[in-house]
Amino acid sequence: MSKSTAKFRLSDPIHFLALGFGSGLAPKAPGTFGTLAAIPVYLLCAPLAASYYAVIVLVMSLFGIYICGKAALDVGVPDHGAIVWDEIVGFMITMFMVPLSWQSVVVGFLLFRLFDIFKPWPISYIDKNCHGGLGIMLDDVLAGVLALVCMHLIF
Repeated sequence: MSKSTAKFRLSDPIHFLALGFGSGLAPKAPGTFGTLAAIPVYLLCAPLAASYYAVIVLVMSLFGIYICGKAALDVGVPDHGAIVWDEIVGFMITMFMVPLSWQSVVVGFLLFRLFDIFKPWPISYIDKNCHGGLGIMLDDVLAGVLALVCMHLIF
């Protein structure tokens, strides 16, 4: 574990979830690994009715505000790159009511990562001006919404 991630404890359930089941500890591109960790979560939820899926994503989002904020406070870094629960939620939003196929998963992954990495307005504004657990979550939620719009135009 690198010095910058040494304060995280995978034995702590909050850290475990905030770190995307450990995927955020990847030494390079933790957000990409966090999004990869979202794929099995999505595949488990994809067969559910849209209303159940939406409730799960809403709960994940609200819970994410707490777990991301708590993990950031615990390690003393406002938006540590290893915290990737927000990427998991963002990908889940991206895939809402999109027909399941390997192609849709790949396109959804790529679109979400593009919006998350390049942060076009208004994502960049939220990223710079909203802080704490809400700020950590909100820019990825918005990236997921923008990617979702694109997904529904494509599929």
